[in-house]
Amino acid sequence: MKNVKSQITFLIILLLSLKISAQYQPKNLSKEDLKKANDWVQKTYNSLSQDQKLGQLFIIALYTNKGEDYINNVRNIVVNEQIGGLILMQDDAAKEINLVNEFQTKSKVPLMIGMDAEWGIFQRIATAHKFPWAMTLGAIQDKNLITEMAAKIAEDCKRMGINWDFAPVVDVNTNPDNPIIGNRSFGSEVSNVVHSGLAYSNGLQNNNILAAIKHFPGHGDTNTDSHLDLPVVSHDLKRLTDIELAPFKALMDKGIGGVMVAHLYVPALESQKGIPASISKNIITGILKEKFGFKGLIITDALNMGAVAKRYKPGELDALAFKAGNDIMLFSDGVKEGKRLIQLAIDNKEISQNRIEESVKKILLTKYYLGLTKYEARNPENINVDLNNDSHKVLVQNLYSNALTLIKDEKKLLPIHCQETYYFVPLEEGPYQTFLDQLNLKATVIVKKAAEIGTIPANSKVIVGFHKDNSTAYKPYKISDASKKILADLSKNQQVILNVFGSAYALKDIDISKISTVSVSYENNDDSMTATAKAFNGATRISGRLPVLVNEKLKAGMGIDLNILTGKK
Repeated sequence: MKNVKSQITFLIILLLSLKISAQYQPKNLSKEDLKKANDWVQKTYNSLSQDQKLGQLFIIALYTNKGEDYINNVRNIVVNEQIGGLILMQDDAAKEINLVNEFQTKSKVPLMIGMDAEWGIFQRIATAHKFPWAMTLGAIQDKNLITEMAAKIAEDCKRMGINWDFAPVVDVNTNPDNPIIGNRSFGSEVSNVVHSGLAYSNGLQNNNILAAIKHFPGHGDTNTDSHLDLPVVSHDLKRLTDIELAPFKALMDKGIGGVMVAHLYVPALESQKGIPASISKNIITGILKEKFGFKGLIITDALNMGAVAKRYKPGELDALAFKAGNDIMLFSDGVKEGKRLIQLAIDNKEISQNRIEESVKKILLTKYYLGLTKYEARNPENINVDLNNDSHKVLVQNLYSNALTLIKDEKKLLPIHCQETYYFVPLEEGPYQTFLDQLNLKATVIVKKAAEIGTIPANSKVIVGFHKDNSTAYKPYKISDASKKILADLSKNQQVILNVFGSAYALKDIDISKISTVSVSYENNDDSMTATAKAFNGATRISGRLPVLVNEKLKAGMGIDLNILTGKK
């Protein structure tokens, strides 16, 4: 009889957990844990006024570089509107910690603290250590390394009091000229995007930081920046199903806690002309929730972005987004008006109170699972050191080392030999000194500027570096005509080793047929340059693969394994 009662109790708990559901759950939850979670959600929900319930649906931005008037305005919204959370923006880590500590004490329900930290906290805090962009990670064959990186990002998030990283991007980047995704995508192949995205999400969520795959229904083939205007994805349903939607569908049952919806117009999925996905009921409720069965938190992309902010008023936009099926309105500029209009929609029976209950309880349950009910104030002391130290450097250089991709090495010029003299020609606009310094640790390398290549003896071994500007993920990848000419001239009578310190797309319109050795490092910074030099010097192996289709001759998946220690391919 006791056993029967126990089973009945568990079934009741299970039924409750189905009613109050969340996609994300910590591992190894017991029956008691489930009951405690559901009890807290129910009790908290019942304690909230209708206005406070509505407040849980909103996340607003917190900057520390916009002055005290701005911060006071945020403070007032936190207190008066009882919002659900904050997204941390630029740029003072210590000040952000102090403000988060303050705002958490002022909130009846703990705040969800989010950040766009795709390549770590550095994406918003310049003093933190930068992790590789997703396209660099897409070149890595051992996806466990991506999980390891995401675990380190999770550690940094916890240090800041952040509990939701709006990452990873699982858009399939099939358009080399995409102005906003590009380096933020794991690549042009669905399977690579899926495996890399899952590895990243697991690294976060296994360490109790919520992930959010984005940008549903797929932002990879656009030529418009949604921060500025509304992109149109005009593919038919079959193409969308096979490419754009595919990663999201594949990841629906993997326990990932959040999905971010893009500001895109997709005519094949939304019949009403010009309606962005982020406010489309057909796309969010019809596809994401009903067809794909996603039960996690659905959050808009930032509502201040030009794609929607130019077309809808603050508050009006929030209400439209909620009606469409979003649980959370991110970067809201109209919390008070949004709440009013959502309540008006309830009063007019456009949406039900049950819809509020569904979203709010989902938000509360996720907050409970993330441990927000036991929030401990963070200490701002030494934060910059904690976010940028040797543990970051070692991990990051290992990632760049594993991403390095050898496309060809016909004359077996790698590794370079300490007893030989090499010439180095740095091209393009980015810095190169770290690479040169690291090369010179093992070999004699003489630098030659572009105007000096005529002084290099014929049949010399010449290392050419395309050093692109790495200051943001959105810099152009194209190589100048001047650099192309220099490369062509050198290839006539020299043994050239070409390395691209930038996107693989840089090779899109470059003839490499007469170049013996070609490799890609994907980025140009101290860590990537150090990792590349170590590989060239014979300290580490090369194992990366192209994550994108560059052209008909350079396809995704290409690359040569080179065990540098033996020189064997």
